[in-house]
Amino acid sequence: MAPEMNDGETHPGRRPAPPAAADAAAETEPAAAPAPQPGPGADAGAEEPGVDAGVEALAVPEADADADAGTPPAPGADGPDEADGPDEADGPDEADGPDEADGPDEADGEDPDAKTPSLPGSHAGPGTTPAPDAPGVDPRVAAVRRVGAAGRRWRAVQLGACAALLAVAMTAGAVAVGALRDGGGRAVATSAAVSPGLLAGGNLDAGVTSLQAHLRTQPRDFGSWATLGLAYVEQARTQGDPSRYPQARKAFDTSLALRADNDQALAGLAALAAARHDFRGALADADRALEQNPYNERALCSRVDALVELGRYDEASEAAGTADARRPGIPVFTRYAYVHELRGDVTTARRVLAQALDAATGPGDIAYVATQLGQLAWNQGDYPAALAHYARALAADDGYLPALEGRARAQAASGRREEAVKGLEAVVARYPLPGPLVALGELYEARGAAGDAARARDQYALVDAWTALARANGVDVDLDTALAAADHGDRAAALRAARAEWARRHTVHTADALAWALHVDGRDTEALGYARQATATGYRNAGFLYHLGMIERATGHTADARAHLTSALELNPGFSPLGARTARSALTALTAPPAQTTPRTTEGGR
Repeated sequence: MAPEMNDGETHPGRRPAPPAAADAAAETEPAAAPAPQPGPGADAGAEEPGVDAGVEALAVPEADADADAGTPPAPGADGPDEADGPDEADGPDEADGPDEADGPDEADGEDPDAKTPSLPGSHAGPGTTPAPDAPGVDPRVAAVRRVGAAGRRWRAVQLGACAALLAVAMTAGAVAVGALRDGGGRAVATSAAVSPGLLAGGNLDAGVTSLQAHLRTQPRDFGSWATLGLAYVEQARTQGDPSRYPQARKAFDTSLALRADNDQALAGLAALAAARHDFRGALADADRALEQNPYNERALCSRVDALVELGRYDEASEAAGTADARRPGIPVFTRYAYVHELRGDVTTARRVLAQALDAATGPGDIAYVATQLGQLAWNQGDYPAALAHYARALAADDGYLPALEGRARAQAASGRREEAVKGLEAVVARYPLPGPLVALGELYEARGAAGDAARARDQYALVDAWTALARANGVDVDLDTALAAADHGDRAAALRAARAEWARRHTVHTADALAWALHVDGRDTEALGYARQATATGYRNAGFLYHLGMIERATGHTADARAHLTSALELNPGFSPLGARTARSALTALTAPPAQTTPRTTEGGR
């Protein structure tokens, strides 16, 4: 049983980042813009060496008038070939993208009409995205692309109206904000041309399309380049499309070429580094952005995220307080709550999230915060409250992936297994991410119907495919690998990955993953110290307690094992379809009285 994995955001156990949003442009006089240098911890170029072009061109479908708006296909079904989708929707072969050096250099003083920066994620020629089964495409990648593309088609019609609304909003926003002068005296719009809320939920793909159209007419709008980069990061995070990360890097680099050291692009680089699990790089980029603008909300939040993911919890708490003092708002409140939850202060976390939900007005914010409350309730085993929060989230945005996944987990824990299976099937049909894939596989195993064993293996195979694709696009996937492979894959590979992740950062999640990988590899004495470290902060996580109890049982600490397995099941009795079942069986064995031996008697002894 793998510990709970989240919705595919940057790191299991971490709260999902709120929808990508544009920070306000800095009100400073621009300086000449030399070619940008890669941020600390960030890659120097957009392309990853040795990556198949088909990997880097994972498509995100655009509105299609002929798309089927019916029920999404079941996981594993062959969906439409992505090459058949509209040109703009299909991500380009990365080799076709612009050389980063070709971006407009403000210092050159060239005519903006003389050269338009090429758009990462767009292309002029038809059909450049290879089909999933085209020669040379990794079959694991093709499997992920088929599943994701097939499931996303059913929502394509809904995005058509959103695209039209975004086009209107973009034009109106650009006029309302007015012009900002760059170093050459040429007017450019700011990233406020697109409302942040319109980049959330089902509007995200249409928002990207509209941003691309805007930048063709306003190629020197450095703020919108930064916003486009953030939108690509959000697409990668929420849609299981890591090929967007190199495109995001190109957009940020273009923004920095137009306005050196603009805090929007630097904050975007921090978000990109965090999404790739490069948390040291994320911290460095966030600090660079805050040097330019100490009130940049995204940089303040990325700084908290990076410190949390590096296991520097005291510093993260201080950073959350600083962010709250400078830019109080929903993104900061949710991080402040999570820092408290990691310390076991669930009461404060719940209170802060409830206040944030009361303050939320837009559908995206309501869905986001209500989902955080649902996850908190689920972690504490309060399934009715969790389901109520997820219902509120889905009332605001019926396609919000974390809420759909969370609802299915709560349904499974409540005994509504068939509803949970159908819910997770719908989730992974749209976005095959590791968390829901493992959860669905375990539900199949727990159900045990005809064909369920094969269905479970298919889900675990897709996890391997996703991690291969993510790794090819610069994502550190060692923790994802360790969590999934320990129970459903190569145990030796799980241990190697867990050790590699622990070498980079010491968090409660990496400690738990390493402990469990050691346990399944038969190294329980070594595992015990890491399992105890995972629970040392007071973080109330049933999966962690289960792992600790099983390791204590294996090392002969019977009383401790009984106490921790009991605590896991009391806290969240449905924390995992397979893990909870194993915990109950182990606890029964630990609490059963020793077998009684009946003395032998003879006839004379009656």
